[in-house]
Amino acid sequence: MRTPDRTPDGAMLRDVAAIGAAMVAVGASFGAMAVAAGLPVWATVAMSTVVYAGGAQFMAVGLVAAGSPLAAVLAGLLLNARHLPFGLTLGDSLGGQRWRRLLGSHLMTDEATAFALARPAGAARRRAFWLAGVLLFLAWNAGTVLGVLAGGAVGDPAALGLDAAFPAGLIALLLPSLRDPETRRVALAGAALAVLATPVLPAGLPVLLALAALIVPLVRRRRSSGTDAAADPDGARDATSGQVVRAGEASC
Repeated sequence: MRTPDRTPDGAMLRDVAAIGAAMVAVGASFGAMAVAAGLPVWATVAMSTVVYAGGAQFMAVGLVAAGSPLAAVLAGLLLNARHLPFGLTLGDSLGGQRWRRLLGSHLMTDEATAFALARPAGAARRRAFWLAGVLLFLAWNAGTVLGVLAGGAVGDPAALGLDAAFPAGLIALLLPSLRDPETRRVALAGAALAVLATPVLPAGLPVLLALAALIVPLVRRRRSSGTDAAADPDGARDATSGQVVRAGEASC
């Protein structure tokens, strides 16, 4: 018997499959490009399985082919530093066991994070993260293998418009969250920072700079608190006095 609780999972599975199809194509492009750049087949497949970093893999292969392996490592670490706030946000959704947290951190991508955060905290978010994380991991690695087998036949994903599939999918997933005015302000501020910084900063840094928009709610709350205190100084003094009295009672 089909229950109403299964309906959201079915819709989410269709969404994951749509993004997964684009991921297969882009993964195939990576596999073909890596082999064409001289990377061994085993190293190409291992990179998609062990590193699993999407855009960072493309950048790393390009830098390795240019003779800068150390720069490839540093650039990959910088580009994927955005996963630190992802992990802080989704920590409870990965599960309590250490192996779940380790595996979940490996499967954590922009898309899996977006799918998870589009659901309410708890079992629904946990289920969304693991479903998206596992299926997208399989899609990326399947695409890499196809690219390795197909050689250079896949070509540039930008020529097919597949480079726009990921941001378009992420925007669609995040639209429900933008109904909240405060979330919308933070998102717009972060997008503006990233766009302004893109012409002057290396790849990866504009995304990290966008995290500075998280201070917007703090600034607004501080201003609101200051305005309230100025409008009602007696109330602020009474509240402070009450806290002192309660602290004294607690110490007794």
